[in-house]
Amino acid sequence: MSRRSRGSNTWEVRASTLARNTHNLIRDIVENLQVEPNPNKQLIALSVGDPTTFGNLNPPEQVIQAVRESNEWLSSRSYGPAKGHLEAREAVAKYSAHQSNEEISPEDVVLCSGCSHAIELAITVIADSGQNVLVPRPGFMIYKTVAEGLGINIKYYNLLPDQQWKVDLEDLENQIDDDTAAIVVINPSNPCGSVYNKEHLSEILDIASRNHVPIIADEIYEHFVFSNHEFTALSAVSKDVPILTCGGLTKRFLVPGWRMGWIIIHDRHNVLGKEVRKGLSNLATRILGPNTLIQRALPAILSCTPQSFFDDVVLFIENQAKLAYDELRRAPGLRPIMPQGAMYMMIEIKTSLFPSFKNELQFVERMVAEQSVFCLPGQCFAYPNFMRIVLTVPEDILREACQRITIFCKDHIVSRETLKEIDSNLVNVSSDSEVICDSGPALA
Repeated sequence: MSRRSRGSNTWEVRASTLARNTHNLIRDIVENLQVEPNPNKQLIALSVGDPTTFGNLNPPEQVIQAVRESNEWLSSRSYGPAKGHLEAREAVAKYSAHQSNEEISPEDVVLCSGCSHAIELAITVIADSGQNVLVPRPGFMIYKTVAEGLGINIKYYNLLPDQQWKVDLEDLENQIDDDTAAIVVINPSNPCGSVYNKEHLSEILDIASRNHVPIIADEIYEHFVFSNHEFTALSAVSKDVPILTCGGLTKRFLVPGWRMGWIIIHDRHNVLGKEVRKGLSNLATRILGPNTLIQRALPAILSCTPQSFFDDVVLFIENQAKLAYDELRRAPGLRPIMPQGAMYMMIEIKTSLFPSFKNELQFVERMVAEQSVFCLPGQCFAYPNFMRIVLTVPEDILREACQRITIFCKDHIVSRETLKEIDSNLVNVSSDSEVICDSGPALA
């Protein structure tokens, strides 16, 4: 960057390198859509990962009351310690006891301004410019947003859609090099909704251990698991791999706007040492600590929220996942993959069956224009030919959205005759069918 000389007669003010190199892929794509919804149909946005958007999911009274009481305390209006008030960190340590076979100390906890801030601190404390961090593909792109502005490279390892989005272990290990500072594991997954069992977590940990690479565990959706699945914290399985676990109130307690997250340091053999702990404390001072109003309410929020509240929310989302899966597997040219948890579903778009669209972004844009349904294209997660939907919307709205998506697919899928001309072996067409119906992997 050129510097102007003292006494220059012109203004030369530029954005910093950090600012120029910081991009939020989801925001970039959403804000640059060159399309208007169908004015005759109410827009249904299945795109935003905010469970409060439609007003049908709300925190319980105990959570609201805890904040009301916090508002009466003088200390809830003042600056707190950069790492967070001791009482709040003690509450997080107790709430997170399932993450370790050993007692978690409040000194292992750093409170943050939401889980995204926790992710930023975890990356920033462990990686330098020129190093790389391994991130799942598909995966949440806040890692790319944070890292690239700092000159930290993102390398992707693949997930396997035909194996419930398990990690491609061979690909993961192949991505590790001398400059790899950390591996990111998102479990339960955004955007996939996968939930890894202990065996698979152990396989991931074995790779990290062999290569001496620490892990950043994104577990903001911990306990968000459906029937016949169980959440296991990565740190509870680790024998020697140091783990920085990122979590928070956002999703499970349905309060994303309260911006309360945390990092928990799991370092059984003191691999990270005092330097990384001190580094996290240093970085926390950049914002002078998170929201003290919510900090003061945190002990009551974490201890008094009834289990029945969590159970009801997860059951609702599981039923929504079943609804969407049953509806969309009938949509010609689509292959939904049933999630095991979180609040999203990934859907494959068999783009070869929609030749009028160059990619899934055009597919999604046209669906907004014709059916006023907006899903996030796979490009938002570095994963083309897929789209993601959010499952937290009311049942009637989700059903309507799925029906519109099905209509859109029927309107645009290639005809039997044209398909035969393209590739007679691509799909088996039923003799009594008006349209090509996707029966699963056969259309892959």
